[in-house]
Amino acid sequence: MFFFYDDETEANEVSNYSEATFESIKHINEYGQEFWYARELQEALEYAEWRNFYKVICKAMESCENAEIGTYEHFVEVNKTSVMPNGGERVIEDYELSRYACYPGTVAAGGNGAYGNNHYESEGYI
Repeated sequence: MFFFYDDETEANEVSNYSEATFESIKHINEYGQEFWYARELQEALEYAEWRNFYKVICKAMESCENAEIGTYEHFVEVNKTSVMPNGGERVIEDYELSRYACYPGTVAAGGNGAYGNNHYESEGYI
């Protein structure tokens, strides 16, 4: 999805939407560090399936490695439980992403990351 703006008002609306979206899914750990769950970011970027967004995460991790930036502090693999329709639970893979990790992820997402790119640019992270 790409966005074309006729005037500044529409651009500001997308920027405000993105800030609200990304800040609303932000978490703070016990050390006061902010992070985002990859599966929540997947939904915000409108990916229907984890397997497709997982490829985006892998590309973002590769981008960090190519830049000689350690992925261990920006992409923390975690396991979560998901409730099944029959009442059971299953363990699913997820990642805790730093703010920095979210940006390469949104870039790797291409057009789906348009909201994310606007957010990180407006916040001065890129």
